[in-house]
Amino acid sequence: MRPRTALDSPAAIRRSAMDLLARREHSYSELLRKLRQRGAATDAAEIELDRLVGDGLLSDARFCEAYLYARSQRGYGPARLKEELRQRGVAEALVERTLAEFDQDWTALAQRVFAKRFPEGRASDPAERSKQLRFMQYRGFGSFQAD
Repeated sequence: MRPRTALDSPAAIRRSAMDLLARREHSYSELLRKLRQRGAATDAAEIELDRLVGDGLLSDARFCEAYLYARSQRGYGPARLKEELRQRGVAEALVERTLAEFDQDWTALAQRVFAKRFPEGRASDPAERSKQLRFMQYRGFGSFQAD
């Protein structure tokens, strides 16, 4: 006899998925991974997730928008956000479209992030300037130029 897992029925899988979605938006692949970690069979989890998508309760587009907003408010730029969304299983085309439609002045955000981290301004020392540029690239602002 096979041991009973916590997520051995469609209702249990759906309930677990809904609990996760109640906390925050998730991408389809992120939610699938979490359900599998909790003991759900992949096929059964995919069926329930497809039902959640059909019911409008799970949406990669909504996840992408919420993620972009939250992370940009914390000072992360488009390059970093694009990579993070890719790692979370969001389709490249959806990420590109959402970034293009996202109402954010990336240049102004980059300037605010730079000014907060480096209140002394642009370094004249090449080694220190290199550190500043690496920081901005790490934050997702690849072509940033400080005044």
